[in-house]
Amino acid sequence: MLHLRAVCPPDQTAEAVEILRAHSGVAHLVVHHGVAVKPGGDLIEADIARESTDEIVDSLCGLQLDRTGGITLETIETALSDAADKAEEDAPGEGADAVVWQELLGRTGEESRLNVTFLAFLAIACLLAAVGIVTDSPVTIVGAMVVGPEFGPLAAIAVGLVLRRGDLVRRAAVALGIGFPVAMLVTLGATLLAEATGLFAASDLIGEHQVDFIYQVGPYALIVALLAGAAGMLSMTSAKSAALVGVFISVTTVPAAGYAVVAAVLGEWDRCLSSAGQLVVNLIGIVLAAAIVLIFRRNKQRSDVAQRPLSQG
Repeated sequence: MLHLRAVCPPDQTAEAVEILRAHSGVAHLVVHHGVAVKPGGDLIEADIARESTDEIVDSLCGLQLDRTGGITLETIETALSDAADKAEEDAPGEGADAVVWQELLGRTGEESRLNVTFLAFLAIACLLAAVGIVTDSPVTIVGAMVVGPEFGPLAAIAVGLVLRRGDLVRRAAVALGIGFPVAMLVTLGATLLAEATGLFAASDLIGEHQVDFIYQVGPYALIVALLAGAAGMLSMTSAKSAALVGVFISVTTVPAAGYAVVAAVLGEWDRCLSSAGQLVVNLIGIVLAAAIVLIFRRNKQRSDVAQRPLSQG
C-alpha cells in the first residue's frame, strides 16, 4: 500500500474527503483541520491500495490540489489492519501489476538529472571496466555494471517518449550525452597514465580473453539489451524493485565504453569501434524494450478501467 498526504484548501476539503471515502481502495482516512502552514489549509491522510493510486491521484489533481495544495505518496512496508487488507482486496487488479504514473514520472525525473553524483558514479564505473579489461577480470566487469547509473536516464527517455514528455527526454539525453563522454575522458586520462607508467601494454588485449564479449556485437547483444530493458521497466513500474540489480549486471553499456577507451589508447581501432557499436546497440535496445513495456502496461490499465463499469453493472 501507499500512504497519501494531501494539503488541501479548507473550501475543497469536503470534496477531497468524499473522493477518498467513496473509493474502495482507501483505508485509514484521517483529516486534520487547519494544521497545514505552507501552503495553509487542511491535511488529509489515507492509506491506499497501490492499484487504486493512479485513479485517486488523478481525481485529486482534478480538484487542482497539486497546484493549490500538495500531494505526496510514500510506500508502506507493513500494514497490520483489517481495513487495509479489505481495501487491497476490494481494489480492482493486483498491486504488483499496478503502475503509479506520477510516482514513475517523479522517480525517472530525479534519476535522469545531470549532476556531480551521476558523473562520479559513471566515471568510477568506466574506470572499473577499464581495470577489468586490462586484467581480464569478469568479476571487475560485473562490478562496473552494478556501479553504472545509466539505466535511470534510459528509463526516463522511454517514459518521456511514451507519455510525450519532451522535457524528460531532453533532460535524460543531456545526462547521457554529457555523462558518457566525460566518464570516457576520465578513463582516457587514467589509461594514458597507466600506459606511461608501464602498468599494461597493447599485448594485454591480444589473444582470447574472458571479457572479449564486450566488443563482440551480435544478435545476442541486442536480445540481452531488449530483455534487460523490459525487466528494468517492469521493475520500475511495480513493487519488484530488487530486479533492477539483475538488469545492471546483464547489459554491457559501461564496460563497452571502457573497452572503447582502452582499445583506442592501445591502437586497437577495430575493437574500439566494435565496443562503441556495442554501446549504441545496448542503449537503443534498452530504451526500445522499456518503451514497449510501458505502452503495453498503459493500454492494459486503460482497458481495465474501461471494463470496470461493465463488470460492476
